[in-house]
Amino acid sequence: MDARHYAPATARNREAILAVLQSVLPPEGRVLELAAGSGEHAVFFAAAMPGVQWQPSDPDPVARASIAAWIEAEGVRNVAPPFDIDVCVADWGAGEGYDAILAINMIHISPWEATLGLMAGAARVLKPGGLLITYGPYKRNGAHTAPSNEEFEGWLKDRDERFGVRDIGDVEAVAKAHGLTLREIIPMPANNFSLVFSR
Repeated sequence: MDARHYAPATARNREAILAVLQSVLPPEGRVLELAAGSGEHAVFFAAAMPGVQWQPSDPDPVARASIAAWIEAEGVRNVAPPFDIDVCVADWGAGEGYDAILAINMIHISPWEATLGLMAGAARVLKPGGLLITYGPYKRNGAHTAPSNEEFEGWLKDRDERFGVRDIGDVEAVAKAHGLTLREIIPMPANNFSLVFSR
């Protein structure tokens, strides 16, 4: 039985996210992907950036099985087996010295505590000058950037009232408290943003 999962949004956003990664990441380095989900992003990005060593992770064992199956199916050599990382735990067990951390569609589909853990962990495991790159929908100055995002937030809160589209200012404040600087806000398709923080 094929353990691979398929996320429809991946095919829609992976090219745009790859363009961001290629513009900010060094040609060689180590990237830790958090909440890697199905694993489709990991193998796609790693194949396009052969000098980068990719370390996917996800707290869900079903997701980790899918990631491992995608790695095997695609035969991408620069992707390591997936880790189990809960960002809210103090010790991620992933080592240190990463050039970048990538978190796609994580901040809005998790409790606020996960964002706090993300920033604290990024400060621990990134090398000086390393980057934290997040992707997803965000509010700006307390307001949604599109009616569709407001509807999406309602859907999220119906699933779990702790979820929600976060304000960039709130995320930046937490990052700053952990020594991370918001370097760039990149508008993305479908009313999303990539945020690039540096340690």
